Amino acid sequence: MLTALILICSLAVTPDLAACSQSNAVHTMYVPEEFGNPVTCFMHGEAFVAGTSIGQDLAEDERVKVVCVPSRRKTTASAIPTIR
Repeated sequence: MLTALILICSLAVTPDLAACSQSNAVHTMYVPEEFGNPVTCFMHGEAFVAGTSIGQDLAEDERVKVVCVPSRRKTTASAIPTIR
């Protein structure tokens, strides 16, 4: 499963959007959903940030980067310890 990591980067700090990462982003956030398809993850990531105040109030030199990463949540089956 994938989740969308939203990065808001300043072109003044990172002129090349490809170099935008969690360590140099102005804002970072995760979409609180999981997706099985990278395209769906990306589209929902864009829609999510567009609906936030951060996405609506971007500075002129800020850009949005959506990265779909493996979900940080454990599935129910893997979260339950095996009893022997």
